[in-house]
Amino acid sequence: MLCAGKKSYFAAAVCIMIVTSMLAVCYLKLQRLSHQPKVIQEGRRCRGKISISTITALEGNKTFIISPYFDDRESKITRLIGIVHHEDVKQLYCWFCCQANGKIYVSKAKIDVHSDRFGFPYGAADIVCLEPKNCDPTHVSIHQSPYGNIDQLPRFEIKNRKPETFSVDFTVCISAMFGNYNNVLQFIQSMEMYKILGVQKVVIYKNNCSRLMEKVLKFYVEEGTVEIIPWPINSHLRVSSEWRFMQDGTHIGYYGQITALNDCIYRNMERSKFVVLNDADEIILPLKHPDWKTMMNSLQEQNPGTSVFLFENHIFPETISSRMFNISSWNTVPGVNILQHVYREPDRKDVINPRKMIVDPRKVIQTSVHSVLHAYGKSVNVPMDVALIYHCRKALQGNLPRESLIRDTTLWRYNSSLIMNVNKVLSQTMLQIQN
Repeated sequence: MLCAGKKSYFAAAVCIMIVTSMLAVCYLKLQRLSHQPKVIQEGRRCRGKISISTITALEGNKTFIISPYFDDRESKITRLIGIVHHEDVKQLYCWFCCQANGKIYVSKAKIDVHSDRFGFPYGAADIVCLEPKNCDPTHVSIHQSPYGNIDQLPRFEIKNRKPETFSVDFTVCISAMFGNYNNVLQFIQSMEMYKILGVQKVVIYKNNCSRLMEKVLKFYVEEGTVEIIPWPINSHLRVSSEWRFMQDGTHIGYYGQITALNDCIYRNMERSKFVVLNDADEIILPLKHPDWKTMMNSLQEQNPGTSVFLFENHIFPETISSRMFNISSWNTVPGVNILQHVYREPDRKDVINPRKMIVDPRKVIQTSVHSVLHAYGKSVNVPMDVALIYHCRKALQGNLPRESLIRDTTLWRYNSSLIMNVNKVLSQTMLQIQN
């Protein structure tokens, strides 16, 4: 009897597992079917004003659209980079207008709020919609309903629709320039170091900066190095200059840095072999190689299948100076002269140094600031004897005497080229500023 009882319990358990699995499969199929595009109108011309803003508020001001991107890495979808309130997320629908057949399709969106919000109520989100199989829509509108009239809603151009050949090897993404930014000399030095190391494009999400900085940016835009993405996030949300929520009534951290970084990856997915995610006061310095291209060729060869390379951040305090490279013509330019700061702080006990990244943008799905959240391929920590991040800023260990700091003159390997290039930029910009 006992054996029979055990057999019946086992059979019942197996039945329950089979039924549960079947229900789960059915549920997933129904979920996918509910997200399939449906034709709702025919014979219509595509209407609605095309949005040219970087940040567009939807009705209710709880959802903001940055830009949609075509993504066919798993299925044919439009992925919109956006910002949403993590608790007050309304259901959204993508309205696709197919010019070729005059049909309007509606797809129910899947809204994926990124896990790294650092306590803020608003955070980066992917708004993902399946596209119609029989057309390649060039624009999409976003609505809270699958019914109604969208003629008055903004239309967004779907970027990355056509694959491109890489126009550059390295693009640097600087996620938020804000606070009337005026560290002009260090910015120029960073830009010129990037170019020496092999960068062809720098994308800057600009909230605001000083008038002097505006003129320097204008020079780099006209040169073709810099692309400016207007970033008026404080027109929509109460922003914090901190990365962590301080219970101070702000909506989003560090001027929406994470959203900007994700947008920058997708924006450059088809045109740049690598995307570099760091700040304007950070430079990834190779120790074993002369430039980034040589370094990345070596790292990829040693780490096949890797799509994310993480570099350790090291602080070079701007308060500790060397007497070398005190260039008098630079003294009138606001900002830090990085060539004079070659003492770095030692590692702190029980504190892990944050990292910044060089990534293959086609392999990244979602990123945070110091790591990727979702990607195809592996992430690798690059050893410090291969490269480190030179980060010249306010000291984190301000009480340490100079003797406790580590003298590191790696930056000086580039001093001749850097001084010459910075002087060229200053001669072409500062004279214009004085006139």
